[in-house]
Amino acid sequence: MPHADMKAAGTGTAKLLILPLAFAWGFMWIATAIGLREIPLWTLRFVGTGLGALTLFAFAALSGVDLRVPRGERLHVAITGFFNVALFNLMAAFAQMTGATSRVVIVTYSMPIWAALFSRFMLGERLDTARHVALGLCCAGLLTLMWPQIADGLSPSVFLALGCALSWAFASVYLKWAKVKVAPLANAAWQLAAGTAVITVGMLIFDHYPRIWPLHLSSLLAIVYIGLIGVGLAHFLWWSIIGKVSPVTASIGALLVPVIGVVAATLFLGERPTASDVVGFILIFAAAACVLLQPAGKSEMAEQP
Repeated sequence: MPHADMKAAGTGTAKLLILPLAFAWGFMWIATAIGLREIPLWTLRFVGTGLGALTLFAFAALSGVDLRVPRGERLHVAITGFFNVALFNLMAAFAQMTGATSRVVIVTYSMPIWAALFSRFMLGERLDTARHVALGLCCAGLLTLMWPQIADGLSPSVFLALGCALSWAFASVYLKWAKVKVAPLANAAWQLAAGTAVITVGMLIFDHYPRIWPLHLSSLLAIVYIGLIGVGLAHFLWWSIIGKVSPVTASIGALLVPVIGVVAATLFLGERPTASDVVGFILIFAAAACVLLQPAGKSEMAEQP
């Protein structure tokens, strides 16, 4: 087969993987909500990220990826893993325990706007018109989501979800600032390992040991889904896709995740978004689209957790 035909075939395959990837990540929020009904938070995150790390290392080894990390880059990968895996996953779980999953998902996916701001100060990248518009839309969306709660006392859920977005954004920009050259799949695997190490310490302090038995079947399926599919397989698919399609195409796939997450939360968790939720969702989604769907530049979602 000619090289051009092989490249086209590879691109076509990568595009086909975008939809299952979006569903894998979107439904991970639902699996987390189900798991948290019975499994202690620290145990859920320990097993989920640990199983995901093992799965990703297995995929990397089978793919022939060099897993070595140069000595000078190990600290950078560990720092990124702390923010991108440990802090992100813990705040996301606490957010889901204190608020609606659909709201947590959409606030978390304000990440590209904060990544643009971090890039301005850490990388010296200019904030163009689209990013200024995105920032305004995002702030309006967050205010719309929080306004009805102000009278009754703000739930920590929105702030925790915003913390997820900020930690994810910082990790993504920090990795660019540090100029880490590790193979992307190996980088993701070691980030998961570093984050799992941090979560393990918390699990031993608060849960003493992994409390995974006895559990109902739904909880067992949820934790297996999170580790094998939501973390392990999804990361492998993402890094298989990212170099073979345009940033805009990859970003459209990334934008499907909050849509799937919100719809699934309505269907499977019985959540009913309020009018202010819907308006806030639309504003934040539009803000993320402003940043992600620009024709030039790398997708801000390249370091998806």
